[in-house]
Amino acid sequence: MSEIVVIYDGDCQFCQESLTWLQQKVQVTALAFKNTDLSQYGLTLEECAKSVFVIHENKTRAGASAIAFLLNKRGNKISSLIIILSGVLARLSYAWISSHRNSRFVLLLTKILRYANKTK
Repeated sequence: MSEIVVIYDGDCQFCQESLTWLQQKVQVTALAFKNTDLSQYGLTLEECAKSVFVIHENKTRAGASAIAFLLNKRGNKISSLIIILSGVLARLSYAWISSHRNSRFVLLLTKILRYANKTK
């Protein structure tokens, strides 16, 4: 199986808890974008400050598409399909969450993930 690389915001607690949850079932190389030579992936700091990126088998996915891919790899196929089928709504939802990391909603999601990660 070829490597799955996830480039994410290493400072975001929601991102970190999400990766911990993901890595319970999927082996990925998680790289904080601020500490990574992005040129080797054809990415810029500006792009990575706005979105998560997944690189697998020479294909780069960003945002909601990256999340759908990772969910599918984790075995959450229905959640992945919902994201794919919801199209623009998924992209808008991803953009909202990524730009509102300190909102009560995202902080609640972070706490739920943290709890789920501790009970495994």
